[in-house]
Amino acid sequence: FIPESSTLDALDGDRVKIRYHKFLSSQGEEKTEGRVLEIIEYGRKTVVGTVESDLYRIGRRRINRLYIIPDESGIKKRIFLDYDGGAHVGDKVLAKLNRSAHSYAITADVVSNFGDSLSKEANYESILAECEIDTEFSSEELRLAEEAASEDVSTEGRVERKEIIFTIDSESAKDLDDAISLEVNGDGSYTLGVHIADVSHYVKEKTALDRLVTSRGTSVYFTDKVVPMLPPSLSNGACSLNPGEPKYTLSAIITLDSLGNILQTKIEPSVIVSRVKGIYSEINKIFDGTAEKELTDKYKECLDSLKTMHALYLILAEKSKRRGAVNLESYEAQIILDEDGYPTDIVKRDRGDAEKLIEQFMLTANEAVATHLLEKGIPCVFRVHEAPPADKFSEFLSYAKNLGFKTENIDAENPDSRYLENLIDEAKERGIGEAVSYACLRSMSKAVYSEIHRPHFGLGIENYCHFTSPIRRLSDLATHRIIHKVCLGGADANKYKSYAKRAAAAATDGEIRAVTAEIKNENLYKVIYMEERVGECFDAMISSITSFGIFATLDNTCEGLIPISTLGFGFVYDEKNISMRNSKTVFRVGDTINVRLEEADITRGKLRFSLLYSEDSEK
Repeated sequence: FIPESSTLDALDGDRVKIRYHKFLSSQGEEKTEGRVLEIIEYGRKTVVGTVESDLYRIGRRRINRLYIIPDESGIKKRIFLDYDGGAHVGDKVLAKLNRSAHSYAITADVVSNFGDSLSKEANYESILAECEIDTEFSSEELRLAEEAASEDVSTEGRVERKEIIFTIDSESAKDLDDAISLEVNGDGSYTLGVHIADVSHYVKEKTALDRLVTSRGTSVYFTDKVVPMLPPSLSNGACSLNPGEPKYTLSAIITLDSLGNILQTKIEPSVIVSRVKGIYSEINKIFDGTAEKELTDKYKECLDSLKTMHALYLILAEKSKRRGAVNLESYEAQIILDEDGYPTDIVKRDRGDAEKLIEQFMLTANEAVATHLLEKGIPCVFRVHEAPPADKFSEFLSYAKNLGFKTENIDAENPDSRYLENLIDEAKERGIGEAVSYACLRSMSKAVYSEIHRPHFGLGIENYCHFTSPIRRLSDLATHRIIHKVCLGGADANKYKSYAKRAAAAATDGEIRAVTAEIKNENLYKVIYMEERVGECFDAMISSITSFGIFATLDNTCEGLIPISTLGFGFVYDEKNISMRNSKTVFRVGDTINVRLEEADITRGKLRFSLLYSEDSEK
């Protein structure tokens, strides 16, 4: 821990040289405290915040000086402006930080002014800028994409697939990059076809489109729009597997036994014609028997396939459970917008068997392709997920044990995901699955892309890559390119090892930026929705506890902070048991409480609650 007075004006992300000392706390625990001696490398280059002003005395003069209050709560300093760029008090701005070894004072120059900090538009634009999300394409990128998209589809050098193939996606999806087919063989095995848009055919190496994909890394999915990785003429046009149109694909033909185990994988360039654009909600009605004749007529060519697919899905789901895939209970927010783009409701998004079926089929294809390439010694952009760090996971196990779960079989140093999945299942049965899943997720490592093969802990899969979404992910496109060049074209594998490494790094960086932007955007819309509800009371669940307060989540997925300073006398954070307690009351993750919304801060995308009473806390 470094007190604010000892930071030497270092910011989150800086690399610093520190001196630290150990001491005993009032409870007798050994603690450490540090002091920054030197800032070795500046991490943060820019800051987003709101412009304010104050009067300062310099000699006999009093001057009005502009400064920024950063949106990020971790930056407590006023950052004065050397150059305001025409910004006024109340404007939301992006500013470039001025920092040097000769002066530890931090100042800044405004580089973008987004306007009124209380407006949706200003906050929306600031998220794009802060996360470096580029929404425009250059004229050259658009030209190359349109030229590539205008090419006629030819079957030369490709397998023309004749089986019943179709896509299943959300109703609003326009970038359809995966289609499926399934046949049952005479010996009871299955032939699963996962046919993926062959984006690498259109995006050639060392072109402007290739550089575009590398710089973006992924498409970004916001509440009200998509920022595609590729220009629309490709993402929604030539590459999208629209029904009734011949499309270039890369097909993974996977043979599975009756238990869903992968027996054989063949990857081949192909041409398909999708029979229909399947919609999740419609196919869920077919699965549960509530589809009317209009729907069954739409899917008449696919009904037999869908029945077989559902049977295989159940087999794969059971296999996934047996191998210990950690199925955390979490809910996505579905934000309903009016004609002007303002939120009118927020609900939990439902996932039916159709969504889960596609997920299982894509997982199978990704595992099959990764295994196929690994066995042949061909480079690949693997999707890897390390086991959780022992220190963080020990905290989670301590928390779970205090909730009455048996944790003796789970080794914090070398955890078995099967035992962890059993714990999560038990939590779901006890009605606290969401809370325990949230605490577990916070203890986990982040999944990343890597050219080095390592297992995926969360999925319980030894060999895993991303193959199924090349329209929207660089990682998948890179794997496709390597398959074409090395696996199918005979190019030297060593030549593409360095490419896999570069692609993995760019894909990870793009994903981090995209996820950060998506979360900030979602929080913005949630705060806008809750703004009109300040003063109202809600039932909530404690989703997280920190040294500075309690985070509570409403049933509509909106989360806010109850600061520790508002809880009353004597509350302290119990780090070991992840709880907040005083001599009379204990608050734990998963407790049900009643809160009042005190503030909806649009500039920071955050809600603040106050505690009214608790149903579950120990008195």
